[in-house]
Amino acid sequence: MTVWSSTSKPLERLLAEIRSCRVCVEAPLGRPLAHEPRPVLCLSATARLLIAAQAPGVRVQRSGTPFTDASGDRLRSWLGLTPEVFYDARHVAIVAMGFCFPGHDAKGSDLPPRPECRALWHDRLFAAMPQIETILMIGRYAQDYHLRRLGRAGDAGRNLSETVSRWREIASPSRPRLFPLPHPSWHNNLWIKKNSWFEAELLPAVRHEVSRLLELEGAAPP
Repeated sequence: MTVWSSTSKPLERLLAEIRSCRVCVEAPLGRPLAHEPRPVLCLSATARLLIAAQAPGVRVQRSGTPFTDASGDRLRSWLGLTPEVFYDARHVAIVAMGFCFPGHDAKGSDLPPRPECRALWHDRLFAAMPQIETILMIGRYAQDYHLRRLGRAGDAGRNLSETVSRWREIASPSRPRLFPLPHPSWHNNLWIKKNSWFEAELLPAVRHEVSRLLELEGAAPP
């Protein structure tokens, strides 16, 4: 699922290049991707909210639409968004650090995002999206990249838990405004249970910010 606004020709051209990208198969940085590439991203030249994730899972690779899995159900619940609003690219951009499913490791877990995506596309893509006002940085790869890109690498902690625990400092008024989040995978249930402040304090602040942006655009969730 690749969506763009026809009002931005440079962004349209860039996304056409991304959609046809095969570098991880034909000129990879390391071992080639083991399956056919299928870049998955959802964005436009008008979306003010960016969901910056890690990489598509195998179900998303099959569907071609971001977060069409249990993690997506949980993320939409976290944000208080219906699927209709979540997938409205006029208002919500979804851009992971890796555009294609990276495959599984020997233990059956998802591999890290392919490095080719960041190296080739991300800086150019976000330079073409200056309208983004808020970034939800899901997972360590997205947090490290966006904090560094925006000159805020010093705000990152030694690990994901430390970075997310600094959310008030990281989300201090700026443009774009940044919120660090853990991945909504059910594998993180124990982390969420141990860090009760996440659901009690951080998620309400995130929902408030998401609602604020969508109200500005006349697309507030019910």
